Amino acid sequence: MRLDKFLKVSRLIKRRTVAKEVSDQGRILVNGNEAKASTTIKVGDELIIRFGQKVVTVKVEKLQETTKKDEAQEMYSIVKEERVPAES
Repeated sequence: MRLDKFLKVSRLIKRRTVAKEVSDQGRILVNGNEAKASTTIKVGDELIIRFGQKVVTVKVEKLQETTKKDEAQEMYSIVKEERVPAES
């Protein structure tokens, strides 16, 4: 499954266009490597996503083409979440 689609279906990022922009800006790492929107995601991959002042590390648990809102969180597990100080 493509990275941008996984981010949208899992609801880590609400819209696929936003997911594409974030990944193309180099703010997402897959298993330690910078990832583009078209990067293929597999179960067990570790994603590190930078959201402004926050860095979230998640592990891919399962892949689904579509999912209900209450089941979306089953697609990943949060490994860690940390705040990043603002750059001055």
